[in-house]
Amino acid sequence: MDPLTEYQTRESRRSFLRNTGMGLGAAAFASLIHLRGEAAPPGAHHAARAKRVIFLFMAGAPSQVDLFDHKPDLHKYFKTELPKSVSMGQRVTAMTRGKTQLVAPSAFKFNQQGQSGIWISELLPHIARHADDLCVVRSMSTTAINHDPGKTSFCTGSEIPGKPSMGAWLNYGLGSLNNDLPSYVVMPSAFWSGRVNVQALYARLWGSGFLPSKYQGTSFQAVGDPVLFLSNPKGVDANVRRRMLDALARMNQKHQAEIGDPEIQTTITQQEMAFRMQASIPELTDITGESKQTLEMYGPEVTKPGSYARNCLLARRMAERDVRFIQLFHRGWDHHSRLPDNLRGQCRDVDQPTAALIQDLKQRGLFDDTLIVFAGEFGRTVYGQGNLTRDNYGRDHHPRCFGALLAGGGIKGGIEYGRTDDFSYNVAENPVYVRDLHATMLHLLGIDHNRLSFAFQGLDQKLTGVLPTRVVYDVIR
Repeated sequence: MDPLTEYQTRESRRSFLRNTGMGLGAAAFASLIHLRGEAAPPGAHHAARAKRVIFLFMAGAPSQVDLFDHKPDLHKYFKTELPKSVSMGQRVTAMTRGKTQLVAPSAFKFNQQGQSGIWISELLPHIARHADDLCVVRSMSTTAINHDPGKTSFCTGSEIPGKPSMGAWLNYGLGSLNNDLPSYVVMPSAFWSGRVNVQALYARLWGSGFLPSKYQGTSFQAVGDPVLFLSNPKGVDANVRRRMLDALARMNQKHQAEIGDPEIQTTITQQEMAFRMQASIPELTDITGESKQTLEMYGPEVTKPGSYARNCLLARRMAERDVRFIQLFHRGWDHHSRLPDNLRGQCRDVDQPTAALIQDLKQRGLFDDTLIVFAGEFGRTVYGQGNLTRDNYGRDHHPRCFGALLAGGGIKGGIEYGRTDDFSYNVAENPVYVRDLHATMLHLLGIDHNRLSFAFQGLDQKLTGVLPTRVVYDVIR
């Protein structure tokens, strides 16, 4: 058989297989997609108070006792055992299981700030100047007691990996506000020397789970191209890239028509977005046009690519360009030992840039429609770890109560919400579970959390799950 005839025969067999077996598969897959609910995004359910979110995630769990939850009488109980009537047999991590739980009061002073008189630690003097813009939630609560499930729960609504992240849900539910940048951007802070107990971050925290992959977050890098493979390789210019994408699009569209896989359309869309990003991302990340006053407001670390300060400035620039969901991860908050020294360092990293971000958004008219959330995955215990002194102690993981800061985007400023007991151990008033915070964030963005769903594995899956959930209307203006 001559080569041409052999090729035609082989292609005919492939065509037959595609049009029979794969054709049946395509029909089955199309039916599956219908069952999964791959329909047009639902859009907003009511008028939104916020257009976008900046989620400042403090990975590792900041100590609420030392930052947000002022307990001035704890010094009376220094090195005394936490009453069993307070701990009530709560499960603890292996690090403190079976050990005497000795109370460790905070080494830091708290002061009342602003006209509202909110108590904030001396470690956060810049953030404290915005006390009247803040809602300090003291009664956050979660079921997760270790970092992986804690971060997974806070970012995806479930301790079980594989669910869509909150940014992916918003991307699915509301779509993009711009054409040239991703709707969901993630910026982990670069790792600097001197950090302790820094857990890894994993892409599923900003992944799309069972939603189509076009809804996942785009992670920015601290070194090299801000987005992987953003630059063209040597010898490939924009015209060559354009012709390559056009040819790929024709091939993909033909394949899409044959088998009906929605991920093929995602590929086409994302390749076009990547082409536009080759122009939009360098413009976004070039801060040379920022004024000296603005750069000084964010602090000296703003000149370091990948620093928390630089990422806060980029978050403001993204808000200006209508990126829907901007998530910063700052690691290093897991302080099982030498908490006072380590906490000082962490607060130096985030205090001035966070305050600058609030101020910058305000002076540019973006604060009122940008929801800012500052929180970690859980809190820290009031009892200490290690050889306790008043100036040197560590704290274990604590899911029962912790703090979060909310600002902008329809949030009441200058209020404290919720209350803990005298030992910052249990919520005493107005508990706010992680799913309640998610529902409240969705509400501010115009979404009813009960109606934002996606059919998967026989269930109408939701970010907020199936447990009783409430929107915390008391914190909304």
